[in-house]
Amino acid sequence: MAPMHGYQGEPAPLGDVLVLGLGTSGKAAASYLSRLVGSRVDSLTVLAGKRTEDAERFADELKRACGAHVAFDTEEVEDAYHLCIASPGISEFSDFYRNALRASREVVSEVEFAWRESPASSRWVAITGTNGKTTTTALTAHVLSSAGLAAVACGNIGDACIDAVAAGDADVFVAEVSSYQLASTSQFCPDVAVLLNITPDHIKWHRSLENYAAAKYKVLANLAQAPDGVCILDAVNDVVREGQVKRLRAQSRDERGFDYVPIGCAAGLSASMRDACGSENAAFLDEGVLRVDFRGCEHRLLPASSLQIKGEHNASNALAAASVGFALGLEESSVREALASFTPLAHRIEPCGSVHGVACYNDSKATNVDATLKALSAFGEVRPIVLLGGDDKGTDLAELVSAARAHCKAVVCYGASAERFLAAFGGVCQHADSAHGELAVFEAEHMEDALDVALGAACEGDVVALSPACASFDEFSCYQERGDVFKRLVAERARKGA
Repeated sequence: MAPMHGYQGEPAPLGDVLVLGLGTSGKAAASYLSRLVGSRVDSLTVLAGKRTEDAERFADELKRACGAHVAFDTEEVEDAYHLCIASPGISEFSDFYRNALRASREVVSEVEFAWRESPASSRWVAITGTNGKTTTTALTAHVLSSAGLAAVACGNIGDACIDAVAAGDADVFVAEVSSYQLASTSQFCPDVAVLLNITPDHIKWHRSLENYAAAKYKVLANLAQAPDGVCILDAVNDVVREGQVKRLRAQSRDERGFDYVPIGCAAGLSASMRDACGSENAAFLDEGVLRVDFRGCEHRLLPASSLQIKGEHNASNALAAASVGFALGLEESSVREALASFTPLAHRIEPCGSVHGVACYNDSKATNVDATLKALSAFGEVRPIVLLGGDDKGTDLAELVSAARAHCKAVVCYGASAERFLAAFGGVCQHADSAHGELAVFEAEHMEDALDVALGAACEGDVVALSPACASFDEFSCYQERGDVFKRLVAERARKGA
């Protein structure tokens, strides 16, 4: 049986501890452990990866604080350790990770370490999936906080989990957890697990889609050990439905050891798994209204159109957050009010002003095709002009082309991916009749050029959206920088047009 998190009485000794990597989670773990050297930690060793100015500065501070041993530019792991905490950037299939595994009694992620160190009275909500994690995590924390719970969003959003635990001011940890972090879990047992969609991503790190999905599924691995465990799953997504929902449906409640809430079903978000195949619980759109049926209660919340976050995918995210709220005992009115008051996050179909009556949206977080597909259909009857481009991930574009033709007025292909994207769309076609379902296709060199091309093709009342379906690295350091630059460019053009 997996032990529960936290401890009663004196905390357990940790012995000799190794930290792999000095990214965000590695630094957070090392800082936390440095304060325990001489008490629960006998020694602290950090294998920091590549030498950078920032990493060297942090290493010097760590050495002064606790006498830690820090080494750069090596993947060799010497000595033996009771515990190793691996940064998510280090693949479980890499030589570096395997060397650490041979030298350590166990290797865990910072997320699992934080869960083990958290108070026994605290509760955890773990949210994972390919797309939608951050919005769902932020929305869930908003729902819980609005109801008066001391909830904090952490993990890949906000503070690292161990920093949130160390702060000591939360009773509920709402953690956005990646496949990288879940791959290195063994005992991690949240009270509520949310498994959103799974689509091809991070295959290089995991080596296969099967490994990627298996890592995501680990969020459910120990859920039966939670006193009142609940998992919430995207049953519209083929991978999740076939890989997990059907398996859970075939088991009795006693066999599973926890409740599950399927969101939608194979027929879509507007269909109930209770009606489709008799599941005990369900979350779905009931004639456009968010509805969660949980443990014998039917909760009709608010129309999806009343949400401030756009698109059916965000209706699904809202259903997930609402389901978490009911799993943790919130009142229906509290959940309804919190959903209505939540505003869009940065870089996720984020309104960022208008130019000559053309509304502009920043969806820079859409770094893969699946994320962009959700944005294309997010604007109702308005057919957006969408900026596509950046550092090409090489994924199949057929579905993207089909969806753009169905939902968009035009696309502008730009950046390093422009040539392949243009070929997929059949080349430049600037004079298509979008009113009759024909798609205009434009080409631009950089993102700024693409914005100007899009604005030039737009009329008052149109929508221009940056939803690139690509990474940002041909022009920018990260999707956040790309989105911030896009917002600045929109603001500059709005001022000029005023």
